Amino acid sequence: MTDIQSRGASCGLEADAGTRLFFDRNLQICFGITLMVVLGVASVTPAFPLVMEALGVSAHQIGLVVTSFTIPGVVLTPVMGVLADRYGRKRTIVPSLILFGLAGFACGFARDFTLLLALRFLQGVGAAALGALNITIIGDLFSGTRRATALGLNASVLALAVAAYPILGGSLAYFGWFAPFFLPVLAVPLGLIVLTRLDNPEPTEHQKLGEYFLAIWAGIRNPQVLGLLLATMATFMIIYGPVLTYLPVYLNEVFNASSFSIGCIISAASLMTALVASQLGRLAARFSERRLFKVAFLVYAIACALLPHMDGLWWYILPIALFGLGQGLNLPSVQSLLTAYAPMEQRGAFMAVNGMALRLGQTIGPLVMGGLYAVFGMEGVFYGGSVVALVMFFSALVLVR
Repeated sequence: MTDIQSRGASCGLEADAGTRLFFDRNLQICFGITLMVVLGVASVTPAFPLVMEALGVSAHQIGLVVTSFTIPGVVLTPVMGVLADRYGRKRTIVPSLILFGLAGFACGFARDFTLLLALRFLQGVGAAALGALNITIIGDLFSGTRRATALGLNASVLALAVAAYPILGGSLAYFGWFAPFFLPVLAVPLGLIVLTRLDNPEPTEHQKLGEYFLAIWAGIRNPQVLGLLLATMATFMIIYGPVLTYLPVYLNEVFNASSFSIGCIISAASLMTALVASQLGRLAARFSERRLFKVAFLVYAIACALLPHMDGLWWYILPIALFGLGQGLNLPSVQSLLTAYAPMEQRGAFMAVNGMALRLGQTIGPLVMGGLYAVFGMEGVFYGGSVVALVMFFSALVLVR
């Protein structure tokens, strides 16, 4: 058999394995958690222009709807990871799902901006554990190439959710700005499914607490791990700054775009991400995960730089799809590299630190880009995203070898 035939046969086996893995019940429950992870932001951003009008807030203030939701995760995500390692994954994630669902549902009844921010903060407390522990559980369930394939499939599901939620949220917003905020109530029945149907391993051996924290600290100090954590933070600064928070406002101001049209354009990124991430196993086998996520930041830089230069509303699908290409290369690659660094007994806290970096990026992104908007306008926001991407690319060259 020639090398080309061998590679072709290998790709065929990987595709078959990926198809079988997709229908694994435990992984499908993890997909359900993934659907909740992005629901809190992606479904409501198309309604931001309506929120601004109904509650009398400015473009500079609207980013607080995202920030108030993400900031609890900066502090609480590591705590949740430690609890998951010491007391179990289910005991941590099930109450989090229920709180996320109930607080998010209550946001739909708010008619005051301050109350909306308070409820979003409480919803963010529930959301703090979801993303990090979901990846942790996948890391517990699978290993080797099956883990990379599972994380790629999970990233595809996440991307499809990010594609669908803006359309769904934009459609619901026709009934009122508050309608998309009712969607998180679906997390409540999901919590019951996780409790009764998820068959996952739980940590059984526990180090002394001091040894446990020292082991985690030693892992974080690894330059490659530090580079991956910085990549996570930079990625979500770009996503939650220029793309999800300020692009909808820009499209509404310049093109008088409807919430539905905004949702469709943003969804182009997620569709591309889903396509690319679903092929992670094949791409990583050929190019390596380290190389893939570095290239992604060059793609981000180009996509953000193109945003101020599109001549018509629907031309924005092109740079947004390019951004989605970067996402498909980046997110599952970083997750796969990180999950390989920690044993099960420390993986919850280890991935929670990555979750903290994610939340920090989500929180800093709208704030930094809001400052750039106040000084330089929308072009400053988009070029700022390019600068963040380029800085991260060169940092990754140095740290992640």
